Amino acid sequence: MSFADPRAERIIAHLTSAGYARCEPPILQPASIFFDSGEELRGQLYLTSDLSGADYCLRPEYTIPVLAAYLATERAGESARFSYCGPVFRFLPGRQNEFTQAGIESFGRPDREAADAEILALALEAASVAKQPQAAPSRLIVRIGDALLFSRLLEALELPPQWRRRIARGHSQGKSLDAILSPGFHGADHSGVLGILEGADKQGARAFVENLLSIAGIAPASGRSPGEIADRFLEQAALKTGAGFSAEKRAVIEQFLSVEGDPDNASSQLRALAAGANLDLSAVLDSFDKRLGFIVMQGLDATRLHFAARFTGNLDYYTGFVFEAHEHGAGEPAIGGGRYDQLPRTLGAKQPIPAIGAAIWIGRLSVERGAP
Repeated sequence: MSFADPRAERIIAHLTSAGYARCEPPILQPASIFFDSGEELRGQLYLTSDLSGADYCLRPEYTIPVLAAYLATERAGESARFSYCGPVFRFLPGRQNEFTQAGIESFGRPDREAADAEILALALEAASVAKQPQAAPSRLIVRIGDALLFSRLLEALELPPQWRRRIARGHSQGKSLDAILSPGFHGADHSGVLGILEGADKQGARAFVENLLSIAGIAPASGRSPGEIADRFLEQAALKTGAGFSAEKRAVIEQFLSVEGDPDNASSQLRALAAGANLDLSAVLDSFDKRLGFIVMQGLDATRLHFAARFTGNLDYYTGFVFEAHEHGAGEPAIGGGRYDQLPRTLGAKQPIPAIGAAIWIGRLSVERGAP
């Protein structure tokens, strides 16, 4: 495939030369595989259906299709590396809805911290070689975070599952803790349903919601199952009562989310916070420090990295290390990626498979003066 933008040619050549085999899944994809990737992406799909009633969409990103293609092979579960470069389609009001995305995906590597560092370094290298050969190396501003660290914090605080899901979901959507915990965050008034569901178990709530939808003749919307709708109602019921969420636990979360800056200093602050709150976060913080060591071994200047505890990525499937890189002064990232170890099981893998990747939005990379 040839590209009108020479930056795309240079990027894919660099990625394949690094040992990441080219993979180009079809542009038309089954829509259902994207429904659990995040509320924002779900609302950006270009949907269609065929005469059989099957629902499809134009490819909105590459990670899920590349992973699905890998899982369909006999090599599923083995270490494999892929690259891609082509058009993706998303509904973005008032903006371009077709753009070129390049990227890399790494599956099956058990040395997670080393794989994280390699993906970050290679993505930054590819953005640099996208420029003219005589151009100065790219100096993107890099922000890193850790979705697993935030998840482990919520677990260590022994919050009920409904609270953890609610906070994690709202946080991934970029909402503040105040907004997440505000009654207005939950939208319409379902006080009658919530009153019935207070204290109900998940199985009972699911049966109730299924019966309610059936009586009303309402089909679940946006690909959500009755069970997912029941989970939402259970979360709202838990929030309504305030059960399991003390002011002390809220203060710990707020302090955690305020940590940012140099990664080494951030690690020290997080360890002090965990010790002060009597929380055992040693395993995930050891992994955090180990990853930083591998990043330095990749030749990256650690001073280029800005850690923010509140940054956990904007897709539901991110479960660990996340990162994004911006051109100086740009509002949208030119590079974004992270670890998504749970996604292979969601797509049908029979065993856990480590997975991490990065996407490069070529149109967001600056064009050097005099470049073709």
